[in-house]
Amino acid sequence: MATPLSAAQFLAALKAEGVRVVEVGSWRTHNRNSKGPWGPMNGVMIHHTVTSGTQKSVDICRNGYSSLPGPLCHGVIDKDGVVHLVGYGRANHAGGGDPAVLRHVTAEDYGTRPPAPSRGNANGIDGNRAFYGFECINLGDGTDPWTDAQLKAIERVGAAICRAHGWGARSVIGHLEWSQDKIDPKGFGMPGMRDRIAARLKTKPGSGGSTSTYTVGRGDTLWSIAASKLGEGSRWTEIAKLNHLADADRLTPGQKLKLPKR
Repeated sequence: MATPLSAAQFLAALKAEGVRVVEVGSWRTHNRNSKGPWGPMNGVMIHHTVTSGTQKSVDICRNGYSSLPGPLCHGVIDKDGVVHLVGYGRANHAGGGDPAVLRHVTAEDYGTRPPAPSRGNANGIDGNRAFYGFECINLGDGTDPWTDAQLKAIERVGAAICRAHGWGARSVIGHLEWSQDKIDPKGFGMPGMRDRIAARLKTKPGSGGSTSTYTVGRGDTLWSIAASKLGEGSRWTEIAKLNHLADADRLTPGQKLKLPKR
């Protein structure tokens, strides 16, 4: 658990990590603090908006709805990887979730993923006080693509806040890992994203990430390597380009491939 970063510290941490930021209005004082506690902090939560279009999504996340007033997060990550800061303090983003998940996230003592949540918004504990929240512009239908820039921005914001608090990558979770009612973010895996954040935390703030090589195994394809090592199968084209491979080139077990920065 940790005392919340000040708005200035939060902004500085994001910028130090190389995050491209847009400050929306009076985001530093736009919050729901009058409705409940803000802190102590236990982690970072990633969501998808179920909307399209940057301005529309930012407006919704800043203002909310009549039934759920804004802000609905702290930052909105658009398709170009820009983070629009819409509020700071308590925000209506996490809702109710599983206390067992909170314990494991706080201790960072789980494996690939936290235990599946058995509680939701109606019977869970308050997550709005415990998590920084980022909404990512995506329809959440499993077909709307996640851009490379957007995934890199998620990686950077997660690393920025973890670095500022001295947390590890297991302090970053998806909404679906917190509440049994939720499916977001849909379209990429949080375990792979945590691997990316962990790799970034081993580098200096703002760096491009770590580079590495991979030894091809039996049955490997460029897509499967990209999915397992970079967190996104569509990045297979980057591996192909880096290693001067034609689309039709076959991989050979034992072959060494350079991997792009995460």
